[in-house]
Amino acid sequence: MRRLLIAISLMFSAHGFAMTSDEILKQYEIEAKKENPAFLKFSAERGERFYHAERVHSNGTKVSCATCHTADPRQQGKTRANKIIEPMAARLNAERFTDPAKVEKWFGRNCKDVLERACTSQEKGDYIQYLVNLK
Repeated sequence: MRRLLIAISLMFSAHGFAMTSDEILKQYEIEAKKENPAFLKFSAERGERFYHAERVHSNGTKVSCATCHTADPRQQGKTRANKIIEPMAARLNAERFTDPAKVEKWFGRNCKDVLERACTSQEKGDYIQYLVNLK
């Protein structure tokens, strides 16, 4: 999946085009159906629950996406190194979910940090669905 997204990203970036979040979601939908043949569609509600769900990390701390991105994804967050993270809500950040290589890079890092595993394609799609529909 990652190679596919990077290849698509390179193809579009070589021509100066960004992808839309819908196009990225379509790629995750293809992968989600491969991972789980019973998959039907992405859910903003599941994405919201995923975003806010607290998990106990192996180091004993409670973590969630909101740990760095804030409880309100329309607000700026901060990394553990105190670096500003622009809002996750797509309507407030026009570049959010338009570069498949960046999307996959950050899912790779953040899923490992928060979940201590890779995210499934369904989790990624639900997460994006939530953040692109957030008003």
